Parts: sequence; structure tokens; C-alpha cells
Amino acid sequence: MKKNLFFLFALICSMSLFTACSDDDPDYTTVINEEIAGNYKGTLGVSINGQAVAQGMPQRITVSGANATSINLSLTNFSFSGIQVGDVSLENCPMTQNGTSYDFTGTTELNITGLTASVNATGTIGNGNVSITMDIDAMLGTIEQTVVVTYTGTKLSGTEGTGADITAFTFDSEAVVEQPVINGTNITFKVMEGADITALVPTITISEGATVTPASGVAQDFSNGKTVTYTVVSEDYATTKSYTVSVAASQSILKYSFEDWTDGSNNDTLLPEDLWDSSAAGAGLLGGTLLKKEVNEDGTFAAKMITFEYAGTPNSLLPKITAGSIFIGEFDFTPAFLGDRLSCTKFGVSANSLGLKGQPVRFKGMYKYTAGETYLDASDYNNVFETEDVDKGSIVAVLYKAKDANGNEVILTGHDINTSENIVAFASIITENTEEYVTFDEEFTINGYDPEGEYKFAIVCSSSKDGDTFKGAGGSTLIVDEFEIICEE
Repeated sequence: MKKNLFFLFALICSMSLFTACSDDDPDYTTVINEEIAGNYKGTLGVSINGQAVAQGMPQRITVSGANATSINLSLTNFSFSGIQVGDVSLENCPMTQNGTSYDFTGTTELNITGLTASVNATGTIGNGNVSITMDIDAMLGTIEQTVVVTYTGTKLSGTEGTGADITAFTFDSEAVVEQPVINGTNITFKVMEGADITALVPTITISEGATVTPASGVAQDFSNGKTVTYTVVSEDYATTKSYTVSVAASQSILKYSFEDWTDGSNNDTLLPEDLWDSSAAGAGLLGGTLLKKEVNEDGTFAAKMITFEYAGTPNSLLPKITAGSIFIGEFDFTPAFLGDRLSCTKFGVSANSLGLKGQPVRFKGMYKYTAGETYLDASDYNNVFETEDVDKGSIVAVLYKAKDANGNEVILTGHDINTSENIVAFASIITENTEEYVTFDEEFTINGYDPEGEYKFAIVCSSSKDGDTFKGAGGSTLIVDEFEIICEE
């Protein structure tokens, strides 16, 4: 029905509805040129058989002189409900003065294959205003329709703004975890998984003088994949842009604040023990301190790791340098008796068991670091020597495949936590000397993530980044706190 209606409307608007003037008609040339001709902005309404199908549609028209007593009215890029009609016009419309305004009226009959219509048009123009009403009695085949098209507008001064852009779009809501990003006419944002997003209220900034529909400050429902279309009309009504706003992804957050501990004589234990472990167990046998609970200024706790330098003569079982560490996984001292100290650290637990939903995208947290004074290369326990290197700490987060191509369980250790081909998401922070906490926000590097895959996840922190090769400085200290893993579905 809409297509037939606008076929009719376009034909009507493109025809001359009125006859030419006679020699006895008045001359309105000066009025037309100096007062009436120009651009007007206003709103259009359409009803069919008494039912309003459109109201308040922004529309710009141009009025020009046809002759001494007649005007032309044209609508550029006219559209309705997504249907592009194009440029339409009313031509040679004779005027009759009515006080300080001018009326125009006329009728015409259309007889086209499949369509007959009787059109009665009336209008008033003057004093910077224009109004038009078109009453259309149409027969589309055997279907009778009564169509009314109305327009009211005011004349533009020529100084109105021409922009029709959304320049900023924000939400003040905890449900929104990443503010909207404007990319062309697409606007997307990210929300917290499970949050109520049925009534989010945006604050919208647009081009000067422009209008936006729906308006800024009006709540909208973005749940269940819903999109909202915002239409911006420039102040001069010459330009219209439509923006589509939607949720790009939902995020979940894993948080580790290191508040739960069991105090020990040399080394403290980070809880829960079925999640966190450390290398402190091995060094603790030698009286070394590798892990302590740190008390922050506000009374909360953090995790402090300290690189341990063995005072005695090292051997294949007792390294000279042992980096302090915490990690998600478990420490098994058994491989050390077989000369494989790096396999003592078994990193990772089931991602599902952690409640990790979706792909990890960002790793956030904070740290303080102090490097020890003397850096030792103890990779060969028979040949330990000092270097001029300055120690640094390491914080790593890893998502990796739980099974290999043959279906065998994968367990990453000190040998391959940074290099395994089974790693699908990796984020790494190298720490340097700082007296105050430094916050970090690191993006994960993704390699072959499958939403249906089975994964393990680990966080590994070390007070000496090369501690896996038994290099570092005794006394190097890494303090970490407030870890967050941001995941997206």
C-alpha cells in the first residue's frame, strides 16, 4: 500500500496543478522575489482513510517564482518510512492575496493505468510561513483510498547550521562498561553481563542547531540484541542522518584482591589454596622468604613476592636464584628430584571452574616493584656470575587449550608458559622500579580462540622475570593487587 501511495503522491507532486495566469492577473513579482522565494523548513504529515501514518516528519521545501502570479514548490530527497520518493514539486501555483498572505488552490484529475485520482490542493504563504494541504481521492484498481498530506513550515534566514552529526554519545550507568564508540553512522558500546539494559538513558551531543530523534535523555531498551535508530536533522533541514546504536558485547569480570591469607613464620599462604600456589614451598625448606602478605595504607592486603638468593653452594636440586611467585595452579616439588625444576610449577585450572565466560580481552591491576642490588646469572649452577643487568618483575595472564590435538590433557609449566602453541590468549606486563603503585590495563593477544573450546586459565606473577632460567637479583620485590580479567561474549 505504501508503494502505491507514493507512486500516486510522486505523480501528483510532479504535475502542474494549476493553469497559467491571464493578462488581467496582478503582478506579484516583487513580493515573490523579495519575500516569498527561498527555503522553508517544517513538518509533514500523512493520513490514509483517516488513519495517521506519519506525523511531524522534518521536511525542507524550496519556493521559487514561476511567473508574475505563480510559484513553484519543490521537496528535495523526499522520503517516508524508509521509502525514497526522490525530488517532487508543485509547479505553476497561482497566488491570490489574502491580507498580508497569499492563498493558492486548485484541482486536477489523474487517469493513469490502474490509477485514477481527484486532487484538491490548498495553501497559504506569506510572512515567512507556508502551509499546504492536499486532499486526494484515489482509486488504485478497485481499492478506494482517501489520502491527506499536510505541510507547515517557516522560511530560513540562510544562517542556520548545516551539520547533522552525533559528535558524542554517552551513558551514566554502571551497566555500561565501555562507553559508545562512534564509527561512521554506527554506534556501539559494551555492557556488564546480566545487567539491566532495558532503560538506558543516553546523553547525546549533536551539531549546533540540529535536532535528534529520539531525544537525548530519553530511556531506551537495548536488551536482547535490540538496536535503536537515531535520526539527526540539520538546523536548515537540508541534511538528515540516521545512526544505529547497539550493544557490541557483554562483559564479565574476574576479580582477585588478595584479601585472604594464612600467616606463616617465613612464608604466608595465599588463599584459596585450591586456586593459588607459589614457589615458596620449595625455598621455605631452606629458610628463604618468597611470599608475604602486604598491608596497604588503607588496611587492605596485597601479595608481596621476593626473589630468594640461596646462601650456600647451589646444585641441581638447590638453585642459587629462586624467584618469588604466585600463580593459579599448583606447585609440585617432585620433578625437582629428577633434575627438572621448571616442571614443579603447573599453571592453570579449568576456565569454566573460574566462571570465565567468553574471550578474555583485558587484564587490569596494579603493582609496585623494587629490584635487588646484585643481578646473578645462575642458569648454570656450576658457573654463577654477576652481570650489570637490572632485575624486573613479570605479570602474565594466559588462556590455553585444555587438550591437544590428540585429546591429551595439556599442563603448562615453567618450560612453556610463555611459548606454548596451545596458548590462545596472552597478556604480559614487565615491571620496573617504582615506589608507588602503578596501574596497568593490558589487552590480550588472541590466537585462534574458539567460543566452544575447552580451556585452562592462569595468572603467573614473578619477582624476577627471568626466574625460570634462574636469573635475577636477591631481594627483588614485586607487590601486586586488584587484578581484573575482562571477558567478552
